[in-house]
Amino acid sequence: MAIVQPATRPENPRFSSGPCAKPPTWTHSSLADAWLGRSHRAAGGKVKLADAISQTRGVLNIPEDYKIGIVPASDTGAFEMAMWSMLGERPAQMVAWESFGAGWVSDVVKQLKIEASEHIAPYGEIFDMASLNYGNDVCFTWNGTTSGVCLASGDAIPANRAGLTLCDATSAAFAVDLPWDKLDVTTFSWQKVLGGEAAHGVLILSPRAVARLESYTPAWPMPKIFRLTKGGKLIDGIFRGETINTPSMLCVEDYLFALDWAESVGGLQGLMGRAQVNAQAVWDFCATRDWIDNLAVDPATRSVTSVCLKFTDPRIKDPAVFSKAVAKRMDLEGAALDIGAYRDAPAGLRIWCGATVEFTDVEAMLPWLEWAYQTELNAQ
Repeated sequence: MAIVQPATRPENPRFSSGPCAKPPTWTHSSLADAWLGRSHRAAGGKVKLADAISQTRGVLNIPEDYKIGIVPASDTGAFEMAMWSMLGERPAQMVAWESFGAGWVSDVVKQLKIEASEHIAPYGEIFDMASLNYGNDVCFTWNGTTSGVCLASGDAIPANRAGLTLCDATSAAFAVDLPWDKLDVTTFSWQKVLGGEAAHGVLILSPRAVARLESYTPAWPMPKIFRLTKGGKLIDGIFRGETINTPSMLCVEDYLFALDWAESVGGLQGLMGRAQVNAQAVWDFCATRDWIDNLAVDPATRSVTSVCLKFTDPRIKDPAVFSKAVAKRMDLEGAALDIGAYRDAPAGLRIWCGATVEFTDVEAMLPWLEWAYQTELNAQ
């Protein structure tokens, strides 16, 4: 019997987990006021960069005594900068529950070669943060972009810790109410929850992190692009918009638009609400079907942004081949673009449900997912 295609496609089928969908009101004319063909160090360029920092603080409710800097090389650059600049003063505990967190573990153990312990949870699970020694520095990823597993809270992190906490929050910022008193170093990139353009990272430092930078000098040479201090003092200009290297002012303008849009939908609470209803629609879909499920084992740790799914039908002969075929079919039909699982993750799908995705598009996409599953099952 022929399987009937759904009648309606998503208006915007972009469900990529990075770069993510632009804000729904975005057009190319949104960039008309970009500071182009001028120095980023001229007065107008500095104002744009300072505004990006100020609005980031406002939307994310970042404390006034925390420093916010725009740095090169996306979230990767921001987190590497933090590790190379601050780790080594004491032992580190490296925590991971997906591929990017595992990358930070590898960089510390194999490149920096400091005293470090590894705490790894398999895909779909999360490590018990309460079991860590917070007298050491602790590095972790809040939301596993490639596993769909997210910390439920920061309650396990003590307020009176001696070590620093370094948090990669790139798929959590603007979708989770981050507990700033539990985080000393926080990083994210514009291209995730706000749908910004790639290549720029944001580095957020607590007063404790600044104190570490000014009191500790790593034993290894520091590339210029990573240097946050000069003469034992923080280079404060970085946190006023005087970037280490030349930023794309087109990308800055794009980020400013996204921040304005975020404020227009209710700020952080509005963004969180949009992501929650999107993710809930996918969870409800899975709950009523016996052939697909969330990769996250514990519902309390499900990500509301990078929702990772696995096929559970025992009739599927090769889950990896099947998952790729479903993702390709959804792509070819214009029903969902870029939803294949990350290359290092278990076979399945990854559907971005962050705030820039419209709920109506999630609703329209899900019947196509069922159609693609049934079509590929019959084609085995």
